[in-house]
Amino acid sequence: MTVQRISTDAAPAAIGPYAQATVAGGFLFTAGQIPLDPTTMEVVSGDIAAQTARVLENLRHVLAAAGCGWADVVKTTVFLQDMADFPRFNEIYAAALGDARPARSTVQVAALPRGVAVEVELVAKRP
Repeated sequence: MTVQRISTDAAPAAIGPYAQATVAGGFLFTAGQIPLDPTTMEVVSGDIAAQTARVLENLRHVLAAAGCGWADVVKTTVFLQDMADFPRFNEIYAAALGDARPARSTVQVAALPRGVAVEVELVAKRP
């Protein structure tokens, strides 16, 4: 099975030994996205809503680079610094995904890179 790397300048560059996403076996697997501005590579300012919006925008660009959209997403994994942020996260998530309803796991973690409030990764089928 061939593994293809996916990369786009419209999302933050990988800051370590990993790819923004890979394609294998007809599926796209993304790295976790945190709320980095892809131009400045700085964490966006604001609360969980602003951070969630940036994360989902970054993922939308990675999906597009692979020829996918939200309707192709089969699974997301959400990492929250504070589960009290879940209701607001969920509002932004639902609005961004529209009618897409992938399976989802949400976990609270002790810490995330750069002290951010949210990180999201996903798996999508290639159309």
